Amino acid sequence: MYESLFLGGDYFLLIIIFAAFSFFVQYKLTSKFKKFKTIHLSNGMTGKEIAEKMLLDHGIRNVKVISVKGKLTDHYDPLKKTVNLSESVYNTSNAASAAVAAHECGHAVQHNQSYEWLQLRSKLVPVVSIASNLSMWMIIIGLGLASSNVIGNNLAIAGVIFFGLGTLFSFITLPVEYDASKRALAWLQRKNIVSQREFLISKDALKWAARTYVVAAIGSLATLIYLFLRVRR
Repeated sequence: MYESLFLGGDYFLLIIIFAAFSFFVQYKLTSKFKKFKTIHLSNGMTGKEIAEKMLLDHGIRNVKVISVKGKLTDHYDPLKKTVNLSESVYNTSNAASAAVAAHECGHAVQHNQSYEWLQLRSKLVPVVSIASNLSMWMIIIGLGLASSNVIGNNLAIAGVIFFGLGTLFSFITLPVEYDASKRALAWLQRKNIVSQREFLISKDALKWAARTYVVAAIGSLATLIYLFLRVRR
């Protein structure tokens, strides 16, 4: 049953469905953030100010809030201990900036409190970065050699295992992202940083941002199953 789905023509239909859903989620995320950026916060705080306040409220004084170029480039760097906010988030005061700034600080809080899922993901980063670059090449070369020797078959299997590490990383990322959003929203509401309307907007923005990770994880899993069945065959 699974082989007919993933190795037959239905697999390409599955790819199209995933691509369409991914496009839809990305479109909704972009359109919502574009809309939410026009809704200015009643307290007038910028993303930078919100991030700095959230860090201080959690007793974190060794993390800097800096501005980085690009769109949707916001992230927390646990090695440099910096909350990196895109220019549109760092300098502006709106519901989208509040949500993003608080979310990235949520990762800093996770790091400060040794959140187990973040620790696990951090340990996998160097391994996954190497494995993801090699996996497809190993599979392609291995399949090319598989019909003539055992080495090719083993190489292809190793490539699938390497790809599986990337898939595992995608799923480990989910609790990390959802927990960061949960921490951010709880703090925004508890400290009355945003009004009730602004809180609902922030919650909606983070919900759609999280769905991009869900789509990526499911898509990676579907590809892993296809590669496993293809190599096994």
